[in-house]
Amino acid sequence: MLPGRGGRQGTGKWRLVLVAGGAAAVVVAVGTVAALAFTGDAEAPEKRPKPTVADAPPAWTIEAGRQLTSGTGLRFDGTLTVGGMPVQAHLRVTPSGLATGTLTAGVSKAEVIAVGGDTYIKAGPAFWRDYAGEVTHPEYYAGRWSKAPVSMPGFDVPDVLGPESIARMLAKAPAKPPTEKVNGVPAYKVATPEAEYLMAAAAPHRLLSVRAAGQNAPRFAVAPVAAPVALFKELRPRVAKLGGATDPGLRFRPGTLTFSNCDKNTSGCTVSVPATLTSPADGVPDGARAALRASITSRGEALGSCGVSEAVPADRALVLRCTVTSRRWRTWMRDALDNPGSYPYEATAHVVGEAVDAGDVGKLLARVDRERAAVVKAMPSPPGPPESGEPSVHRSEPPEVAESQSPERP
Repeated sequence: MLPGRGGRQGTGKWRLVLVAGGAAAVVVAVGTVAALAFTGDAEAPEKRPKPTVADAPPAWTIEAGRQLTSGTGLRFDGTLTVGGMPVQAHLRVTPSGLATGTLTAGVSKAEVIAVGGDTYIKAGPAFWRDYAGEVTHPEYYAGRWSKAPVSMPGFDVPDVLGPESIARMLAKAPAKPPTEKVNGVPAYKVATPEAEYLMAAAAPHRLLSVRAAGQNAPRFAVAPVAAPVALFKELRPRVAKLGGATDPGLRFRPGTLTFSNCDKNTSGCTVSVPATLTSPADGVPDGARAALRASITSRGEALGSCGVSEAVPADRALVLRCTVTSRRWRTWMRDALDNPGSYPYEATAHVVGEAVDAGDVGKLLARVDRERAAVVKAMPSPPGPPESGEPSVHRSEPPEVAESQSPERP
């Protein structure tokens, strides 16, 4: 019996995908239009709006913001709690909020980046299992870049730790905020919904510490990035591999898996799976994508795999199709055609959310390159070659060391 016959064609196995859900927040801006109603024949006198002048930000916040956004970036070292367990975080963040670093918990480690306003992690199965409890199938996300679940690292890295974002929040700070000491240094304490920022009370008002809000309440010591070139050297290759990064915040209900154009086809076998977005339930998030990952086996022998992704339409339902064209499938099918007999095959597949389309990676890399050029250009020029004629010696960049310890509790 040839592959796909005897009820095999048009059927197959599918695995229900239970992916941790996230919450999609919709922000609605409401404007008010003032209307004047008049009666009688007389024209109403023209009312000129009274000019309003917003209070200028305090001088110290202007200086602090300039210092934050014109530097080489910031390094954050601290500890957060995930699932009741401590996780060490080491992050380097550019002035605009791009970030790269690691999360370490015992022997488990996760790589972290932030780009395009989102945070992504790449970690093994143990890290996903132990520190992303809301993710039902950690094996779907382990070993690949995935959008960070809300529990890891527990806050929005670009918004909370990005120097430009911090500078905007400081502009709303009072002229005389409360003070406390950070390792003996007098500091202004600026509280925002996202975090508390401890800024040195003395000019140039360097950022000393951050206490992010939320249940994990991570605390970070802060230091300037000493080697921005090394930061971008680590960040860029990571961003280059973001194509196909998954999104655990999207959940799908898959339908019945079917085969098409497989019987006697040595070129390949197509797998189709219908899927419906089930979470979030209040609309389709902007840019939401569904990704199909399928594999075909025969009596336990792998014949090949395939994958595809598509944008989720407004009605939330779509059919995903991909074709296995591996050498193993072609060889197996030729053997089946040359040697009549029974050759059953089956497929397994799952549908997950996709955070980054492969076609969008170039735009993300361009953003990294633009900021790298701006930051490196703003760095002080290195000393010129020795006048004695001796050959110059290339020196490695100095190691980055956090200059402040964990802040004292008030």
